Order: sequence, then structure tokens, then C-alpha cells
Amino acid sequence: MTFAINLGLVLLIGPLLAGVVRKVVRARVHSRKGPPIVQPFYDLFKLLGKEDLQSVASQVVQYAPLVAFASVLVAALLTPMGMRAPLGQYGDMIVFAYFITIAAVAVVMTGLACSSPYSMMGAGREVMMHLVVEPVLIICLITAAIKAGSLLMWDMAAWNYVNGPAISMVAAAVALFLALQAQVGKLPFDIPEADQEIMGGPFIELSGPKLAMFQWAFFARQVVYASVLAVIFIPWGLTFAFPWNVGAHLLKVIVLIVLVGVIDVVNPRLRIDQAMSYFFGVIFVALVAMAFALIGA
Repeated sequence: MTFAINLGLVLLIGPLLAGVVRKVVRARVHSRKGPPIVQPFYDLFKLLGKEDLQSVASQVVQYAPLVAFASVLVAALLTPMGMRAPLGQYGDMIVFAYFITIAAVAVVMTGLACSSPYSMMGAGREVMMHLVVEPVLIICLITAAIKAGSLLMWDMAAWNYVNGPAISMVAAAVALFLALQAQVGKLPFDIPEADQEIMGGPFIELSGPKLAMFQWAFFARQVVYASVLAVIFIPWGLTFAFPWNVGAHLLKVIVLIVLVGVIDVVNPRLRIDQAMSYFFGVIFVALVAMAFALIGA
């Protein structure tokens, strides 16, 4: 049951929420009607049905999209989504971080394997963003692990629910929320893709099923990151009976992704140096949260 719930949330709710944000938020702000809510599914199925063309004869480009997609799905199965994670007993936050990193590495390797200078530039930007964004997630999870005395994400969520908000957990939640925009690749931090500048970056030479795999992985990744923030640092609804606990979790994820969509619509893209300065500040907030956790606050 939990396998179906987690996979259903990331594979179905991810694209659906992207369609909701595009229809309800972006279209309203731009004073237009917008595409139907299910448009992301139409786009994915159209790409999956196209001929699988490849501009370079590279095994990396051949398999990296599938690796990224599979890695995000495994990370989803390690993430509690209203209930214990299906693979929670087999992997903790360290294993989760590994699979999230594998997905990012697959994007970088794809960009480097393509012949376009834009793809290589996008790959370089992806590396820079990953090196300053992912430490925020790791530090925040370490903060929760210190408080819970466990590396299992469900134990972190349970501790926060039972003991109430601590200073360290609140600070970690703020830091993780401030990093969420970049973790899901939305403005003002969509620097690796930057359609107006480098025309898609690592994905400029991808099409068909390969591009669909990456896009679907990114839709799923939004739900995974939002779920980590929602279940560990906003643990309301954990003690509800099934299916109400899953509904409460889904409600929190929807609110977070809609907030991300609003920020995406009303902000311009930052320069790389501006993004680096911003995330050094967020990392500092995350380190302060971990320091509070170490002293018991």
C-alpha cells in the first residue's frame, strides 16, 4: 500500500501540481487563460511517443535519463509521505542523500556528454548549484537527526511531532524552505536550464523519451523535496488515521508547491554570483540551527 501511495504521489501528483500552478498561478498573474491542468501529462506522453533520436553516440546520454528517473523514485520510496516510507527500514537520510545526488550527477553527465557548449555550460551551473543547495538539505536533516537521535526520517518526524517545535527545528525549517526554490529548479534559481540564456542547458540536445524521463523526474523531485520539509519539519497530521494522514500530507505539499509557483512567477532570474551569496546566507542559517541542536535547544 505504501509503495503505491508514494509512487502515486510523485508520478501523478507531481505533474498534476505543475499543471495547477501553470493554470491557476502563472496564467492568472499573466492575465491569460492558460493550458489545461493536465497539460504536463499531455507533454510527457507526447515526448514518450516520439522517435528516440540522439545527437551524440554516448552511453551516458543513453542511460542517464533512466538513472535520474529511477534515483528520484528510490528517494521517494525512502521519504515518509504521511506514513512510514516503504523502504524506510532499508535506508536512512544518508541513503536518501546518495540517491538525490545520483539524480543530479546524471544531469551533469548528460550535459557534459553532449557536444553543445550550452549543455556544458548548463552542466557547470548544475554542479555549482548542487554544491551550495544540497548542503542545506543535509545540514537540516543532520539537525533533525541530532534532536531525534536517529538517522531515520520517520523517527525525526515523530520526535518533532511528540516534542513540539524547538528553536533548532524551526530554524532548520526556515533554511530548508529558503532552499526549496532552488532544489526544485524554479525561478529565481533555474540557472542551470535558463531557457532565455542557454536554451535549456544540459537538456538542449535531448528530445523524445529521454527528455520525458528528465522532466518526469523533475516533477517527482518537487514532491520529494516538499515532502521532506512537510513531514519532518511540519509534522501536523502524523497521528491521523489512514487515509486522513496522507490527505494532510498532500495538503501541506500542495501549499508548499503553490508557494514555490508564486515565487517562480513574480521573480526574475538571479545571476550566479547573486545566487551564491544568497545560499551562503541560507547555509549559515542551517548551521545555526545545527548549533542550537547540539546544545539541546
